[in-house]
Amino acid sequence: MANIDTVLIRQLVILVLILFSCINIISKGVQAKEDDHKVTNIGAVIDVTSRTGKEEITAMEIAVQSFNNKLNNHGLSFYVQSHGKDPMLAAAAAEKLIKENNVTVIIGLETWELAAPVAEIGTRARVPVLSFTAPSITLPLSALRWPFLAQMANNDSEQMTCIAAIIRSYGWKKVIAIYEDETYGGDSGKLAVLIEALQDIGSEIEHTLVLPPISSLSNTKEVMQEELMKLLSLESRVFVVLKASSVMTIHLFEEAKNMGFMGRDSAWIITDKITTYLDSFNTSIISSMAGVFGIKTYYTENSSEYESLYGQFKQVFRKKYEDEDNFEPGIYALKAYDAIQIITEAMEGMINTNISSKQLSEKILSSNFTGLSGEIQFERGMLSQNPTSRIVNVVGKKYKELDFWLPSFGFSRSLVNEETEHDGNTAQGLYGQVTWPADLNQVRNPKGWAMPTNARPLIIGVPGRTSFEKFVKVKNESNQNEEPEGYCIDLFKMALEVLGYDLPYKFVPHFSTYDDLVRCVHNKTFDAVVGDITILANRAELVEFTQPYAESGLSLIVPAKSEESAWMFMKPFTWEMWMATGAMLIYTMFIVWFLEHRSNPEFEGTWKTQIGTAMWFTCSSLFFAHRENVRNNFTRIVVTVWLFVSLVLTSSYTASLSSMLTVNKLKVNVTDIEFLKRNNLKVGCDRDSFLRNYLVDVLQFKSENIKTINNQDSYIGEFEKKHIAAAFLELPYEKVFINNYCKKFSATTPTYRFGGLGFMFHKGSPIAMDFSKAILTLSEKGALKELEEKWFAPSPECSTGVTDNRTERLRLHSFWGLYIISGATSTICFFLFIIKIIKDQYRSNTSPRNNSIWSKAIRLARFIYQGQQINFAIDQTRPQLPEIVGRGSPRWKYSSPDAAENHVAASSEAADVEMLYIPGAEKLIKENNVTVIIGLETWELAAPVAEIGTRARVPVLSFTAPSITLPLSALRWPFL
Repeated sequence: MANIDTVLIRQLVILVLILFSCINIISKGVQAKEDDHKVTNIGAVIDVTSRTGKEEITAMEIAVQSFNNKLNNHGLSFYVQSHGKDPMLAAAAAEKLIKENNVTVIIGLETWELAAPVAEIGTRARVPVLSFTAPSITLPLSALRWPFLAQMANNDSEQMTCIAAIIRSYGWKKVIAIYEDETYGGDSGKLAVLIEALQDIGSEIEHTLVLPPISSLSNTKEVMQEELMKLLSLESRVFVVLKASSVMTIHLFEEAKNMGFMGRDSAWIITDKITTYLDSFNTSIISSMAGVFGIKTYYTENSSEYESLYGQFKQVFRKKYEDEDNFEPGIYALKAYDAIQIITEAMEGMINTNISSKQLSEKILSSNFTGLSGEIQFERGMLSQNPTSRIVNVVGKKYKELDFWLPSFGFSRSLVNEETEHDGNTAQGLYGQVTWPADLNQVRNPKGWAMPTNARPLIIGVPGRTSFEKFVKVKNESNQNEEPEGYCIDLFKMALEVLGYDLPYKFVPHFSTYDDLVRCVHNKTFDAVVGDITILANRAELVEFTQPYAESGLSLIVPAKSEESAWMFMKPFTWEMWMATGAMLIYTMFIVWFLEHRSNPEFEGTWKTQIGTAMWFTCSSLFFAHRENVRNNFTRIVVTVWLFVSLVLTSSYTASLSSMLTVNKLKVNVTDIEFLKRNNLKVGCDRDSFLRNYLVDVLQFKSENIKTINNQDSYIGEFEKKHIAAAFLELPYEKVFINNYCKKFSATTPTYRFGGLGFMFHKGSPIAMDFSKAILTLSEKGALKELEEKWFAPSPECSTGVTDNRTERLRLHSFWGLYIISGATSTICFFLFIIKIIKDQYRSNTSPRNNSIWSKAIRLARFIYQGQQINFAIDQTRPQLPEIVGRGSPRWKYSSPDAAENHVAASSEAADVEMLYIPGAEKLIKENNVTVIIGLETWELAAPVAEIGTRARVPVLSFTAPSITLPLSALRWPFL
């Protein structure tokens, strides 16, 4: 029995061993099979109830199935969790996928408020996260904070730049931003990026409308109406919808259309996220969005990969979601498909090896290929290239595509930069034909502004009290229905005719200061102000001015009297001109006398007779009344030039004097501003003008010396009573004042300029721009000039013309060329005549050569004066003097006709004479101890004596000089 039990035990042990061996063999086979077929789990966190989520699920399922069909040893498992548009639910879904489904990668997340918490969980769990969005503002440390995050998008900078370019191209200055608030508050930074983009183009956000999250609303329609009611009081009608869910978008545009915000002067722009809804909206919803601009991410539809996906997508999507109207893939479907491709390409080459999540994340971030949604290449955790966008325009029940928006370029008709053709077109509008809200046939672009209507006309403030009523005058203060009149009112009405559209308006007089009118426009009491408003820097910060219709500056008005003088005939020439004319007259007289008195009997006689004749001839030639004949050709040349000068001078003098005698001139006692301040004189200015503060703050006048004056006529009384010495008026008022009182007052040219006179509108108003264009048009056509002549025509007594004391007199700088020509001609003729005389004298000279230079000079002078050859002879024993005959011109006679021969005999040996000079000079220095030596008529005599004088340090005065100037003579003979 024991043996039997032992056998049974042994058999049982053997059976158990065999059973364990079989189990081991089976388990190893299963493990080997599992090793041969590896599975990677992928998780998706998306909104499964939305159209976008449905597209993403369909596209990722197609991509996963396509990958699994290609490989037998590696497969992808796809798990989906819904985030319900709640960041907390998105984070919980991500944790569930990681813990329960052991996913390797998480995909999805269409907004940054959903992506941020999931990225945080993925980083902690070291699981890569591929989000379909990125923050609106690039976070500097995002790559370090979330190293496992790959963002298949860019920030909103380029998109907001595109929106700003659209706004700039149509000249809209103010916009209203609208966005749906996030679950926990905020706008993901889109508003800040838009504000910065608008600042770059000179526009601004007038108001921001924040809509509550759709999930928090019980009565969406009522809440939407309440929120839109806030916009009725605003003027801007350019709306930029930054962010909204599809349901919120539907309610927003339906109520906006019902409340009149989709009118002809409205413009709506939606971002790319909202534009994607257009593919899923039915025709009734799209019709409420007619005229809306949209930014749509561009993707090509011509590739074979897209066509392959397109066919599969339509088939699968139609089968799964029969209630949808559109079965075509959108941009988020393409991004979802590309996300699976990113993961599969990152896993290629690593199928047979186990890789870490860190390596997988690095491989994902190093992806570089062209996907269906665009270029896939990451830089610092997000796409490195901004995608090309397409501007779309909702028309009827669908939308049409307009221009491309190329990053760093601008609008373009094609995908190629058209730099030579267009330069981005950021300031000229879009190429394509745009359909605007509520008016399919609208020709002009919308103003983007709440334009006046008959029910709500433009409320225009008008200055009720003005110093100069020709600009604006309120006829009846008690009856405000009576329309004011004046230059500004007529100009406003003329500009209305040029605008090209109706502008209902109503004038409202305002009896206060001009600065108060500015504040009334700023706080929107008035829509505009029409009047004589001066454009100033501090005012331009509060309101929008039109192009100035009149220039403005600070003019000084001073009393003046007519300038009448017995010496008026002296006024045409300045004293420099009179002096130069007299000098030229005397010089010409001398030249004429010198050239004529030797040969012309009419210029002979006593000295007084000769001077009188020359003076009479020259002066009478000024009036071409001279009767004396001239015989010398040189004189004829001089006289011809002088007659031309006389003609010019007399003509200019006559014209200037005639002008002075026929045009009234005013003489003033006050000349400038410094004179007023220096003498502490009182001045006047307008009561309601800014000038009082300007005079105190800028020109440093004392406040007690400034008197405010109510109206134009009061200035006359203040001047007559001597209460003020001068008045300060702006240039337009000065012209009106002087046109009426030109006989009593004079005005100075403005030295301080202002911005001119213009109309005021609300800041950013497009109506101001239209009026500016209208004013320029009127100015170019001459209509402003005609209007000025109508209202500001001078009084009858001033229509003859009045000038002030600044009339230009004839100055020397205008005639110095004539004087130079005349003087040069006279001088040249004088020297030519002298040369001719010298040649004649030497040609007939018979006098001995050893005469002194002094003797020769005297002989030459007498020859020039008398006109005949005279030889001098000096008798050393009995010198003879000339005999003066009568009281007329001297005649030189000599009692010894042989004196010349005796003189030649007395000095026949010139060499002996020259040699005597050297010992003679030494003797004078040594024996007579002379201080100066004088004499020496030739250079050959002077040179050795100069040498002796230099050595002895005795000055030498010679009567001659070398024929050629010696360069170092002053150094060699310093005592000569």
